[in-house]
Amino acid sequence: MNHARRILIVGFGNQYRRDDGVGPYVINLVRAALARSPFDPLDDGFDTLGETVDTIVLHQLVPELAETFKDYDQLIFVDAHVGDLPEPIREERLDAAYTQPFVSHQFHPSTVLALTQQLYGRAPQTVLLSIRGHDFDFGEGLSPETEALAQEVAARIIQSITDSAFPAR
Repeated sequence: MNHARRILIVGFGNQYRRDDGVGPYVINLVRAALARSPFDPLDDGFDTLGETVDTIVLHQLVPELAETFKDYDQLIFVDAHVGDLPEPIREERLDAAYTQPFVSHQFHPSTVLALTQQLYGRAPQTVLLSIRGHDFDFGEGLSPETEALAQEVAARIIQSITDSAFPAR
């Protein structure tokens, strides 16, 4: 049976800690490019799932997401990093594997994929796009440097949707 390849783009982070909110910011840029209205700060996107390309925003990853992830062929995660990576934008293919998170109350994306694999017998192909953050202080809005990187990542995601820049392995 041939079906349309379903993609879920997940932006996560805290929108009230400046650049930590880059994931949700990128999601709204992608939504605009798809001619969809932006999410307001209280909307996570779960009510609108069901398209070929879906988008959601999260404060953090939790194990219950495995049930949502099982329905997709590809996931694209967007998050911030604090500058300990050499590149301003890191693209990393993720495998389903139990991985220790940096902070004990969070789940690593690979761990949620491992739960998806274990519970449902499959896990989507996954890419993590991590964007360097410059300001994680309390407040809203991105630093100019991170906002420029966010624009680049959103364009990369839109391009990947149209030309399969993240091909099947």
